Amino acid sequence: MRVIEAEDYQELSNLAADYFINKIKENPEITLGLATGGTPKGTYKKMVEDHAKHGTSYRRVTTFNLDEYVGLGSDHPNSYHQFMETHLFKDIDLPSTQKHLPNGIALDINKECIEYEQAIERSGGIDVQLLGLGSNGHIGFNEPGTAFETRTHVVELAPSTRQANARFFNHADEVPQRAITMGISTIMQSKEIVLLVSGESKHHALKELLIRQSDEGFPASVLTKHPHVTIIADRSALSGIPVNG
Repeated sequence: MRVIEAEDYQELSNLAADYFINKIKENPEITLGLATGGTPKGTYKKMVEDHAKHGTSYRRVTTFNLDEYVGLGSDHPNSYHQFMETHLFKDIDLPSTQKHLPNGIALDINKECIEYEQAIERSGGIDVQLLGLGSNGHIGFNEPGTAFETRTHVVELAPSTRQANARFFNHADEVPQRAITMGISTIMQSKEIVLLVSGESKHHALKELLIRQSDEGFPASVLTKHPHVTIIADRSALSGIPVNG
């Protein structure tokens, strides 16, 4: 596990964007796992700027997002479909047939989970997976207590997760109670993982990740078992934590 320290959120975003841009240049047919939330916004902004300025192409790239809320259609303003369109997809040349997110309003949600997992497998698996870190250690929407063997599945969101995401909604009661998420086993099968951690509010979770033994009570701790994990964290998140990277 390699840790890269960034001065601040801006540098974190620049480093992460450069990381992904270089991976795309190395392998134009790469399959990327993408994340939503506040932390990757700056990374996507820099990727969009690079595409406009330098023409880095996404025409042969395939993407799979980590998760989607159950009950929100792709046109809902708070869906992760719309998040990705707003912050990345609409401004790059990624074909619509090559971007994948779970269908939160599928008639059979369990079948949707199986089919999403199969789509990832057909693509040859994820080459580089982008992750954020939840304050309670969740990755994707895999909450504490989730079995490490899980594949794509439906999860009940913890109150702390719903509260953290309430800022994206008009009212906390509007935050869905369930989501479809890649399972921990699905995430761990990615060839490479990049974890972004920003801000003092994530300091405790990052410290826990770096010192804790792997256990299902803190889902991110499973990352210590993956052979190729890069953590890019800003100084606020890393404050007082020794870095060997």
